[in-house]
Amino acid sequence: MAWDEWEQIKAASAERHSTQMQLNQLPADPGGSTPTSGSTTGTGGGSGTLRHSNGPWSRAAGTADDLRISTQSTKNGLQSSHAGVPNGAVGLASLSALNTVLTSWEKRLESVRDECESLEPKLRAVARDLGEVDGAVAARARAVHVSDGGKDR
Repeated sequence: MAWDEWEQIKAASAERHSTQMQLNQLPADPGGSTPTSGSTTGTGGGSGTLRHSNGPWSRAAGTADDLRISTQSTKNGLQSSHAGVPNGAVGLASLSALNTVLTSWEKRLESVRDECESLEPKLRAVARDLGEVDGAVAARARAVHVSDGGKDR
């Protein structure tokens, strides 16, 4: 095999196996439209917009806070309604069982209240952090220069 022939085979192979970067994207719009200069979609099809909503996280945080308040109110109501029971139920065999049930419910309500108190700021932080990450990613994505067949967008 001649040296020139070897060089041609290597060049042809390199062309077939050249390393190229390919980005996954939505298929082209069935209507055949393509983004124009100034387009906000930037994907060549579909809406091109991936959005995060912190609404569900904020609502969950609000629910946790509401539940914390509700369990504390319920515990307070349970304690105040039980306040006169020991004096009025002297001699009843069920007084001991009633006190056991009261203590059990107080502990359960405290546990739920404490968990909600711990969870609420964490859920708010997730909403805030994801929103900040989305903003940072969007800014970095906007900074990427994309050529369009040699034409700048």
